[in-house]
Amino acid sequence: MADLKSNDVQEGRLSLASLLLFVVIACLVAADLVVDYGEGGGLAHLLAEGFVLLLACLGAALLWRRLQAAKARVTHLQFDLSAAKAEASRWRRENEQVLKGLGAAIEAQFRRWELTPAEQEVALLLLKGLGHREIAEVRSTSERTAREQARAVYRKAGVTGRAALSAFFLEDLLLPMAAADRAGA
Repeated sequence: MADLKSNDVQEGRLSLASLLLFVVIACLVAADLVVDYGEGGGLAHLLAEGFVLLLACLGAALLWRRLQAAKARVTHLQFDLSAAKAEASRWRRENEQVLKGLGAAIEAQFRRWELTPAEQEVALLLLKGLGHREIAEVRSTSERTAREQARAVYRKAGVTGRAALSAFFLEDLLLPMAAADRAGA
């Protein structure tokens, strides 16, 4: 996400610099056109400069539209992110007791598997969907260490990987679709 944001900022700066360049070119060509006209410049020369002025204005207009569209996308994404955060917060508040119970049950299972504190932390981060590189960053370790600790978790839990680890905890929480429909009715 940070890389995307950095790329977006860099692209925005480049587009803004390009826009300013087109505006400067348009102003210089317009000034030259006025001077050449006043000095009685030839029609072909004035038409050529007029064409360059038109292209510079068109380039500036296109870049302006691009910047405005990018600004609108960012605003929309910020709104979507805010809405998603609000929804997640509401869901956590409504299910606080269930989540506390689930957290305690997960910790108890980790103890049954005899995970070390470091392995427990890695297991929780795996359950949250983080990759080995992200786990290493969060825990200030190497990616190799995070990968080895994840393997130890999988071995002690008797599962084949991240998906199986998640399924171990989620399988009984989620009702099959037919049962969920009956429960809702």
